[in-house]
Amino acid sequence: MTATWRATQKANRRASLMRSAAALFAERGFAAVSTVELGEAVGMSGPALYNYFPSKEALLAELLVDASERLLEGGRALVAEAGTPDEVLSRLVRFHLDFATADPDTIRIQDRELAQLPADANHRVRSLQRQYVQEWDAVLASVRPELDAAERQTRLLGTFGLLNSTPHSAGSSGDRAAEILAAMALRALVGRPAEPL
Repeated sequence: MTATWRATQKANRRASLMRSAAALFAERGFAAVSTVELGEAVGMSGPALYNYFPSKEALLAELLVDASERLLEGGRALVAEAGTPDEVLSRLVRFHLDFATADPDTIRIQDRELAQLPADANHRVRSLQRQYVQEWDAVLASVRPELDAAERQTRLLGTFGLLNSTPHSAGSSGDRAAEILAAMALRALVGRPAEPL
């Protein structure tokens, strides 16, 4: 066997372990999942986990840092593309919605298990998340310059809540659902407040 083959096998097993861990953590919570269960999910013993990650917490940290980095990189790339601020905002909404529907387990973990991370990883994830929100905020400020920072923040966080929670709700799959969610998100971001009843 060559070193390249071994490295490929290890990388594949590691990726499989991350996918299985994301599903288990999302379903039952980080604290409720043992290293034995993590190993069994990919056909290995629990202690073999330590050949891939120094701890269960390190596995969680990698899942959340990776997701946050992918979101930030994707967001920055979209902001850098040509287009009006309205077009960029629409692309950001669609990108985030696609990410959330493609990887709902990681989105759920990011929402529920951030406090389980060691301090340095927690700080890293929060820093990446802040930068991602800042990318959106700059675009929203261009679309709606009359909004102050506090209102933009409220609109952004509400939109992320909508986009992040819906993919694991019953009956929210398919292209039509994605169109509805994207329209709702854009309305939440740029719409005018409704008239009082």
